[in-house]
This record gives sequence, structure tokens and C-alpha cells, in this order.
Amino acid sequence: MIDCHYRRVGAQDGFEIFESTDGTRSNWDPEIQHGSPPLALMTKRIEELASDSGLRVGRLTLDILGAIAVAQVRVRAWVERPGARISLIVAEMFQTRPDGSQRAVARVSAWLLATSDTADAATDRYPPLVEGEAVAVPHSWVGARGYLETVTWRRQPETGETGNVVWMSPLVPLVDSEPTTALQRLALVVDSANGAGAALDPDRFVFMNTDTAVHLHRLPEGSDFAVRARGSIGPDGIGVTTAELFDRQGFIGTSAQTLLVQRRFG
Repeated sequence: MIDCHYRRVGAQDGFEIFESTDGTRSNWDPEIQHGSPPLALMTKRIEELASDSGLRVGRLTLDILGAIAVAQVRVRAWVERPGARISLIVAEMFQTRPDGSQRAVARVSAWLLATSDTADAATDRYPPLVEGEAVAVPHSWVGARGYLETVTWRRQPETGETGNVVWMSPLVPLVDSEPTTALQRLALVVDSANGAGAALDPDRFVFMNTDTAVHLHRLPEGSDFAVRARGSIGPDGIGVTTAELFDRQGFIGTSAQTLLVQRRFG
């Protein structure tokens, strides 16, 4: 039974060390991790580092630097650009090569900004989404073990040009039984926008994202999030998925992903 995505092992030389569980396994390849758990784990370190800063995250960008094995990971975070109003914090995830050396497998950079009272000027680009009855088949990876077992995936009926809408909720904590913030819970589902907005049949094509960039004009609330996503495929093997993000209260931001598109043979 999967009860979390990572187990805390300890700390060494400025790194926090975690063991990856089966809950991180990708639907593309069970030997590597889905992008959402690494994004959420590095977001956790960024939030912890920024906890006394008075700033809040306005943008998160995940860059996947290589295949992330379902194995032990080491995570560190630092302030790249300090500031009282604007700060850049970076987190990196490392794994051990067969020769014992360390390699960076993923990086998250976060812009944090000072907050102020702009409630009288607040605007939302889109009205709130209301969850309806889900369709019977939520996605093309039904039966895949691992990460997809750790989230509920409630696909809404087709909505045409506006994109595919999927409501998702994490089912297990990120690390052991430690509290998971709303931002970390959003990070645990947002990398799935690529699958939600799929423009291709995954039996005929592989379309894996190299990154996930999230812009938030409002911090998320709760545990239920909707992505309204749509993929665009170019003529030369490169694509993009963009999405609008919602919680139960309404629109919270956007995400974008770059896709490597390859045709399956055989």
C-alpha cells in the first residue's frame, strides 16, 4: 500500500535525503519518477527556506535534467537572489551514479514576492469551475501503477476548444506523515496537465515534458484542483501544453510545459 511519496532518511553535507516510494513511479516508465512528486518535494524545501521571509511564491519552474530513478534522492535549496521585496530561491535534486558520484536530476526555481493588500483591485481572468460528474474513463493510462494510484483523477465531459478539464486531489502525504501545504498539494498534480491536455494517442506517441512552469496570482487553497489543459503539437517533434489552474474558490494561475514528441514503432 502506498502511503506517501517519499520517506525522510536524514541529512548530510547540506542535503536532505529521502527514499522514493512506489507512489513516485511514472505512467510512462515505472522505473522513473513522475514529474509531480519531485516538483512538490523541492517546493517543500523552498517553502521551508522562505518560511520567515514574509514573501510568497509567485512562480515555480521545474526543469527535469535527466531521468529520475525511483531511488534515494538528495535535495538542497538556497537563496539565489536575496531581497526584501523580490527573491529567487532554487532547489536541486541529486541522485547517485553507479560510480558513486552525484548528478543533478531536477531543479526548481521560485520567484517569491512581497505581499500587500490589493483586495480592492483583485481580478480573475476566468470564472470558477464547478465539478460535475466524471466520465467513466479518466485517462489513457488506466491500470498504471505508481503515481496515478496516489491521486484521484476526475475527468469532466469534453469541453471543446477551451481544453480538457480534470479535477485532481492527492490521496497521500508528500513525505511520511508530515503536513503537506496547499502549494505542495497543487505541485503534486500540476505536472499532470500534459496528460490531461493530451492531443495525441499515447499508444502511438510518447510526449514527455521537460519542464513545468507555474504562475500563481493567488495561493491555492484546499486539496482539490482542476486543470483545464490543451496540448499543441508542432511539425518537428516538439509540443507545448498550457493550462489554467483552479481550486474550489476559483482561478489561481496558469502552467506551461515543453514536450518532446516521438512516434512509437512496433
